[in-house]
Amino acid sequence: MMAGSKATFAAGCFWCIESAFKRLKGVASATPGYCGGHLPNPTYEQVCTGTTGHAEVVQVEFDPAVISFDVLLDVFFSLHDPTSLNRQGADVGTQYRSAVFYHDDEQMRLVQAKINQLTGGGYFAKPIVTTLENYSEFYAAEAYHHNYFERNPNQPYCAAVVAPKLKKFSVNWTQLLRQ
Repeated sequence: MMAGSKATFAAGCFWCIESAFKRLKGVASATPGYCGGHLPNPTYEQVCTGTTGHAEVVQVEFDPAVISFDVLLDVFFSLHDPTSLNRQGADVGTQYRSAVFYHDDEQMRLVQAKINQLTGGGYFAKPIVTTLENYSEFYAAEAYHHNYFERNPNQPYCAAVVAPKLKKFSVNWTQLLRQ
């Protein structure tokens, strides 16, 4: 992979993981959007119905000379419950599934190896249900979803769900955060 590599992760609400990934050294951008469905250019309202097949995702553009895809996977698996099928907390539906949309065979291999490692190491009490899905098309979310937590930290969902997740993230990944 070269500088400007991309990774696409689904781990529940994209507000939570966008805020975390963009804080990492070596991440040029973390863009919320939709992937994995059959409807071109879906809207948030359409994706929320659960009928388009899309997941809420964050597409991460990163420099592998600074942060590896493998480390991004470690962060991904620490940000959500990969054993929860089609839900994260109160967010329920296939649009909130745990998935990695791999961009090439190497990413697919690394994701499978990481799942095997986590499964074999007993990191989770239940089986990992994260799916490996071939990346096809990414649709950026509507502008109001971008940097949502930073612009709305006191919004009830952000205060109750995103903020505690980011606090835990910041403690666990201090060495990887931008200064």
